[in-house]
Amino acid sequence: MSKTKAQSGHQALKTELQKKGVKYLLPSYVDMHGASKCKVVPIDHLDRMMSGSELCTGAALDGVPQIISDEEVASHPDPESCIVQPWQREVAWFASDLWCEGKPFEPCSRNILKRVVAEARSMGYTINLGMEAEFFVFRKDDDGEVLPVSKRHNLQKPAYDVPRLLENMDWLSELIDAMNELGWDVYSFDHEDGIGQFEIDFAYADVLTMADRFVFFRRMADAICRKHGAFATFMPKPFGTYAGSGAHFNMSIAEAESGKNLCVPDREDPRGCNLSELGYQFIGGVMRHLPAISAVTAPTVNSYKRLILKGSNSGFTWAPVFQCYGDNNRTNTVRIPGGGGRVELRLVDPMCNPYLGAALTIAAGIEGIREGLDPGAPHLENMYEKTPEELSELGVKTLPRTLEEALDAFEADPLGRRVFGEKMFDAWLDYKRDEWLSYLNHVSDWEIQRYMNFY
Repeated sequence: MSKTKAQSGHQALKTELQKKGVKYLLPSYVDMHGASKCKVVPIDHLDRMMSGSELCTGAALDGVPQIISDEEVASHPDPESCIVQPWQREVAWFASDLWCEGKPFEPCSRNILKRVVAEARSMGYTINLGMEAEFFVFRKDDDGEVLPVSKRHNLQKPAYDVPRLLENMDWLSELIDAMNELGWDVYSFDHEDGIGQFEIDFAYADVLTMADRFVFFRRMADAICRKHGAFATFMPKPFGTYAGSGAHFNMSIAEAESGKNLCVPDREDPRGCNLSELGYQFIGGVMRHLPAISAVTAPTVNSYKRLILKGSNSGFTWAPVFQCYGDNNRTNTVRIPGGGGRVELRLVDPMCNPYLGAALTIAAGIEGIREGLDPGAPHLENMYEKTPEELSELGVKTLPRTLEEALDAFEADPLGRRVFGEKMFDAWLDYKRDEWLSYLNHVSDWEIQRYMNFY
């Protein structure tokens, strides 16, 4: 695009935003955690902002691998991503790429995903992604204790509970309205299996757009909840006695030119899951790299307290535990939902950086397609009920049990370094190793209660 044409487009965008009452702009990028960062720009300076005027010191942020003497990173907004914030209409948000020294910054999370998208495009594919938004909403009492918004007596099994859902409708209704105003097409929402836990399901999009939306969603949900005296948390497992929150990736591969879903089989699927051979090859790649993917899609110490077989008042946790795939069967980590035509990775939790998680997962799937990998027969039975001996006979291993195990798998798998690039691979791994060591050095309440007066 010529400079004159770009400036004309910027002026049109500026005029449109001013008509909507926008005063301030957020050229927002993310750190390694997927948390939003930026400088705020008054709308009069939109044209400069779109050209990358806003510089930030990467060394001040987690996972932006720079030292203090390095050239600053510049935020380059994507004009197609512009959103006027429904709860704060004088502010418009842009998903942005980081540049450095006049070119895209290799360790930028969004740039990493864009490289994988380009790789898929070179093979003739686009990737569509849906993410399930599960999260908890709490309030604090005068003593600072964290409590559910609903003041009803807690149920042992609160999944799909109507009264507790309706008592949260003040903030829920505002959030749903905001999502639909943005064209996200919410098609259902419910109270989940944890007290104060909710799930909102909305339409899929291309993978980059969905990653942008999930980053924005986390901030929007919390902002709207705070207007109503509550707050949203995307911590995967805030309570040991209730199920945790996931953010499952629902993926399909489409023909780049026509948009045709290539995961839908042209003939009857002999494996009975209504998935194409290309879809099975994609699964083959994901399964090959599943332990490494775990480190990025379940990226915290707390993530692995969700990924257990039992530990919920409802009995089973509904969380993935085993490295296996199957049909519409939630005891598999990789699932082909009823109706087929897509692949669900149930390992993902809502604290993941969606750019990095999607990049590694899709790169693994593309590798499976390129190499024609066969994932074997799908598991149609209840995997939760298998004995260790039966699992061994089937060749089914467990997922990493801790963040440390997942990091070991990530470090050993060459795919992570190829997708992330050297700088982000090293920065991400170093930070997460330190996070694990910090956890090991922490003395918890459980330890105090169990050991302080042991003798």
